[in-house]
Amino acid sequence: MISRQYRFHGLGSLNFVYKRGQTVRSANIGLRYIPNRRRKQFRAAVVVSRKVNKSAVVRNRIRRRVYEALRLCQADIQIPMDMVFTIYNDGVATMTFDQLHHDIEALIHKATSTNSQ
Repeated sequence: MISRQYRFHGLGSLNFVYKRGQTVRSANIGLRYIPNRRRKQFRAAVVVSRKVNKSAVVRNRIRRRVYEALRLCQADIQIPMDMVFTIYNDGVATMTFDQLHHDIEALIHKATSTNSQ
């Protein structure tokens, strides 16, 4: 789980990323991001809709797993940006952690490589 300083606080920040951010996507996970030069580190949020799974237990498990994969990848994020991970499939709850970590890492790599150009 990433620490609290790397998480979003408030709905206004999320809305800003949704309106102005760019998107990269894998089969199960989407990442909407925007560079934020006013910060020194990144911020992240994980959105798991009730359409993905009706059970709050499963949705929270998905959220915790994504935050943990993000924590392991946080050294790769050199550019301060705001990121919103959106989960589209409940298969994220049952996929292996290595596969989830690889998907998160690939999305972050796509976002940072397109942003640095």
